[in-house]
Amino acid sequence: MTIYDKLELDPDRPHLARRLGIRLISAEPDEVQAEMPATAELSNVNGVLHGGAIMAFADTLGGIGTMVNLGKGEATTTIESKTNFLRPVRIGDVATGRSIPLHKGRKTQIWQTTITRGDGKTAAIVTQTQMVMEWQAPATGA
Repeated sequence: MTIYDKLELDPDRPHLARRLGIRLISAEPDEVQAEMPATAELSNVNGVLHGGAIMAFADTLGGIGTMVNLGKGEATTTIESKTNFLRPVRIGDVATGRSIPLHKGRKTQIWQTTITRGDGKTAAIVTQTQMVMEWQAPATGA
């Protein structure tokens, strides 16, 4: 099952998660788990997974966690994110992410994502704040 099927998202949109190769394992109100392969396309000049790819992976998980907790007519956007990089993820490895809520309020949620490498060691810890807002689809023809 893809991230789009599980969350009923439009699979034809150019979602970054698809481009990154993120595979959703589970999405529950208090935990989101996913995997992302460390490919050459996502590498930095040192030949390891780019920090921006790691941050995008974590942002995706925190956003999904918030989405799972939203009410009808609500949407979310990241308003703050902090990343601690601890170890590199080598190309050919698979990064695994586990995101849990630290706070679930009416207007904000805070999610902490731990990214581990294939050897089980922590590669990064990301803490992000998600704003909860009412959502209106953009007007067409603009």
